[in-house]
Amino acid sequence: MKKGRSTGAKSLVKTLERMGVEVIFGYPGGANLPIYGALKGSSIRHILARHEQGAAHMADAYARVTGKVGVCLATSGPGATNLVTGLATAFMDSSPVVAITGQVPTSMIGNDAFQEVDITGITIPITKHNYLLQNAAEIGPTVEEAFFLAATGRKGPVLIDLPKDVLSSEFSLSEEKKHNLEGYNPTLKGHPGQIKKAASLINDADRPVIIAGGGVFHSDAFTVLQNFVEKSGIPFVHTLMGKSSIDSDHNLNFGMYGYHGKVAANTAVTKADLIIAIGTRFGDRSTGPLATYARDAKIIHIDIDPAEISKNVSVFIPIVGNAKDVLPKLSEMVNTKKPGEWVSFLKKTEEEHPLRAGGKEISVPAALEVVKKVVKDPIIVTDVGRHQIFAALYSDVRSGRTFITSGGLGTMGFGMPAAVGAKVGAQSLDKNRPVVLIAGDGGFTMTCQEIITAVEEKLDLILVVLNDSSLGMIAQLQDEFYDGKFNIANLGHFVKFDKLAISMGAKGYRTETTNEFENAVIDAQKSGGVCVIDCIIKEDAHVYPMVKGSDLLDLVE
Repeated sequence: MKKGRSTGAKSLVKTLERMGVEVIFGYPGGANLPIYGALKGSSIRHILARHEQGAAHMADAYARVTGKVGVCLATSGPGATNLVTGLATAFMDSSPVVAITGQVPTSMIGNDAFQEVDITGITIPITKHNYLLQNAAEIGPTVEEAFFLAATGRKGPVLIDLPKDVLSSEFSLSEEKKHNLEGYNPTLKGHPGQIKKAASLINDADRPVIIAGGGVFHSDAFTVLQNFVEKSGIPFVHTLMGKSSIDSDHNLNFGMYGYHGKVAANTAVTKADLIIAIGTRFGDRSTGPLATYARDAKIIHIDIDPAEISKNVSVFIPIVGNAKDVLPKLSEMVNTKKPGEWVSFLKKTEEEHPLRAGGKEISVPAALEVVKKVVKDPIIVTDVGRHQIFAALYSDVRSGRTFITSGGLGTMGFGMPAAVGAKVGAQSLDKNRPVVLIAGDGGFTMTCQEIITAVEEKLDLILVVLNDSSLGMIAQLQDEFYDGKFNIANLGHFVKFDKLAISMGAKGYRTETTNEFENAVIDAQKSGGVCVIDCIIKEDAHVYPMVKGSDLLDLVE
């Protein structure tokens, strides 16, 4: 190739290197094979997922742990469509991911060619933006733009679709032209006047409460949030996505609120006269019926996305901006207060789940107690279901990027590949932080093939499968809303996840008592590698409290 010239695929890889990409999670196919040819000799590490959905979840979790943009790669047709669930997951949870897909040659687009789908059309609703490129010289500038879009403002996934002939064609580097994103200018700092009004309202409030959502996580506002909480003395609750906003054992942290929330947390929101909501969209799982939500409270809403403010609940003081930028200014203006009668009142309402550690047969809370006792300072990854809610309520994490879960979409199968991405992310930060997956047997089965990926990559992972032979949350909903008149949640008792793990090159354990489970976790931590613990749950444990009709007022009256 002549000097000053490149191919589309080589331009792609060179631009990814320039953007600081260290790892790509992908799966090869005919349409994206030129990219794999260009990756040979690159500094970028390629991790071969065993399913494209797994690659998307890995990139998502990698992004959540590192704060960098995660990258996934798939071929055309079914390879591209297999990314869809992972992209929708990242979109709902505002996770910065760039997905690159191969496409059939430009001359064949629209002809129903073999393995052709309109992936840009399919993903319009679940990406922040997407591109179908038909000129190799456009690849480099478009990749740069995609990374900028994914990582700024309200973060999210961006997809780039690349026809095979565009990847293979040569072009002159002089043809590349930088893009100009006219009109894209996210508000970060927050309006000074609005911040001043909010501070005045906070200083006058008798029963204020802070609600933290995923926006705290994605803006790295952990330290500034803690400073704000401790200076103001205001009690703190969080959404599912806001769990690791502050240390789980912080004295002002009353835990998760909402549909499956803790009594004290729901009491705080229901009885508050002022809510300071930070980076949360007031989703239905948090609010319950909007007509009865926080009826006596004025609401200050800090969010980087103006479309979320007053979308679901009416806001008294809106502040459009990044939590990391807004909170320090707000902290400067609020009075320093020690926790008073309001916090004391909330402490009296705190209740523990009735299923705690102890006894021979193991319960879900007992398993979480063991993990808390044995594994120090972990990154907790969950799948989706009843076990996820238990983990959100009763696992302990430090503030930071330490609790990884699928919130908005509630994607079963997220956990196993997310654990891989989380561990790779932790490694990239030079942190030997343990990663523990808390999964149910239903979700784990959906993506368990990624055990092979973890083994091939020689990752240290503790994968806990809470195996009650059922879809736990569905079983709970059956009992709560259908009086147990039918059972569609039974998964059967014949799957041996320890044997499955061994067949895939991992280490497997089967435990039926608390002591057996504790010994397995201890051994897994000592031995390293990929360790799957098949934890047999015999106790029918519903998440407490759960409210029929999701009316949060029932929790406190």
